[in-house]
Amino acid sequence: MPERSAGLLLYRHGAQGVEVLLVHPGGPYFARRDLGAWTIPKGKIDEGEEPLQAAQREFREETGTSADGTFLPLNPVRQASGKIVYAWAVQGDCDTGILRSNTFDMEWPPHSGRSCTFPEIDRGEWFSLSEARQRINKAQSSFLDQLEKILQR
Repeated sequence: MPERSAGLLLYRHGAQGVEVLLVHPGGPYFARRDLGAWTIPKGKIDEGEEPLQAAQREFREETGTSADGTFLPLNPVRQASGKIVYAWAVQGDCDTGILRSNTFDMEWPPHSGRSCTFPEIDRGEWFSLSEARQRINKAQSSFLDQLEKILQR
């Protein structure tokens, strides 16, 4: 069975139309990557956990804040790695300047024997839908398209 993740696509109505919150993965592998590296706040679904509960938990863990409101289910996507990502859109707002993420440890540099701690996300930003399409992981761009269609109804 493929790995499964769940996340939330937080959106708001800003000065330039709909804006979405995307986060940039922390750690050395993403330090110099920008376009195509951003993602919705998401993470692994634990065994026995409902996907929406996982999405809400992961959002809290990766941003340090919670999202409340009406959760609009989006069609899942399969990333290049084979991972299936479930997502819900929810309207809300948060100050990206105060986001705080949980951390992970890894050996860095590789084969050095040293363990370093990195944040799961190193920053979050609000983007217009057109800018978000350039920055988000390609497979997850479908979430932006789905959100746009929902909001046009």
